[in-house]
Amino acid sequence: MSEERPATTGGRRTGRPPLTERRKAATRLEIAREAVRLFTEQGVAATSAEEIAEAAGVSVRTLWRYFPTKESCVRPLLTEGAELLVRSLRDWTVDGTPPESEADIPTVLALIRLTWTEPGLRAVWLQAHDAAQPLFAELIAERSGVPADDLTVVVQAAMLNGALRAGVEHAARQGGEEALAETLDTALRIVSQVLPE
Repeated sequence: MSEERPATTGGRRTGRPPLTERRKAATRLEIAREAVRLFTEQGVAATSAEEIAEAAGVSVRTLWRYFPTKESCVRPLLTEGAELLVRSLRDWTVDGTPPESEADIPTVLALIRLTWTEPGLRAVWLQAHDAAQPLFAELIAERSGVPADDLTVVVQAAMLNGALRAGVEHAARQGGEEALAETLDTALRIVSQVLPE
């Protein structure tokens, strides 16, 4: 039985990814969750790749196939959150309810707290934001009808990206999950003053 290929638009896939890709994404996410749990419980330095692999129910070889370093194991939590947020922001209006995320908020906030003391995890957090910025530029370009590489769009995407990062970090410092929705709403409203309607 062959898998149905997703439709493509301009070289990009649309619709649901094939089953094997969804399974790989689920495996990466499980590895990320277990890595954060272990890093939180015993520290990054004291956690081995073997322990992360065992906790996630995969081989060490599989872990290394997906991730170049043990710190990078956490990246799927960050990229998933950014992708969910972009999808939510597509329908968000300044006068409407702030977008809701389906991300694993407690785990993500625990990870954000770890980035304050673990340089390797901080690097992954910042790299995830670098990777998210073109997604925000595409979103703004769609809403404004201006090309994604236009300087105004690029600067607006950087502002949105920075506002979201600052909002999440602020929420992690202020107490966590309860503060996140309000903090992100405030950050989005601040940056929305310069974004296209």
